[in-house]
Amino acid sequence: MRIPHRYLLSALALMAATLPLLAQAKGSDTKGKYYFKKSCKVCHVKGGSAVELTPLSKTQAQWKKFFEAAKHGKAAVPIAPKFGTPEQILDIKTFLVNHASDSPQPETCGG
Repeated sequence: MRIPHRYLLSALALMAATLPLLAQAKGSDTKGKYYFKKSCKVCHVKGGSAVELTPLSKTQAQWKKFFEAAKHGKAAVPIAPKFGTPEQILDIKTFLVNHASDSPQPETCGG
């Protein structure tokens, strides 16, 4: 059986578009919530030493941009290792992006 070129090209284009998504590291949503509560909410609560933050504080794109910059606060302190290992920071990013204000499952991370 011979496959028409247009189908082959479509399949190759789809594979090329999918490969970068597969190459991106994935963090743990569950661990991210735990690390967010443990490492971030200490300061980022109402009345805390920093502005109150929850996953709902930003959109998915805003959270991604924050983590791409890899800097924290006005002093632009590197996020890792001060606030966790690179793996823990990836877990926190995963949690925040997955539950951002414009996500399918927004969450406040209360409690």
